[in-house]
Amino acid sequence: MLPSDHRMRRRDDFRVAVRTGVRAAGPTLVVHLAPGRGEGPVRIGLVVNRSVGAAVVRNTVRRRLRALLHQRLDRVPAGARVVVRALPEAAGASSRRLGVDLDAAMRRAVRRAGPEATAGVGR
Repeated sequence: MLPSDHRMRRRDDFRVAVRTGVRAAGPTLVVHLAPGRGEGPVRIGLVVNRSVGAAVVRNTVRRRLRALLHQRLDRVPAGARVVVRALPEAAGASSRRLGVDLDAAMRRAVRRAGPEATAGVGR
């Protein structure tokens, strides 16, 4: 479970991350990363819409992604805003597959964001 201070809740936060951040896609998800100023907590938001599946499927995907993101908080630059959007293929993907896709997309997004984004990365 993601700690409360790492959750993105406001619509404007989602909008800023998606519009101003870099985008990296994988087969099961898309990551939008807006680098922060190197201070403050990482803020993460999830988008799992109806194209992924019925409510039970969407909630399962959401829970899996939250758990995977919790394990990877130290890989995201401090103060960054991250939005992870699940694609329909995420419904049939295992947690392992989601983790592999998330790692690859996060690496690409951090690399594309530039050197200022990597200042607060733990690994």
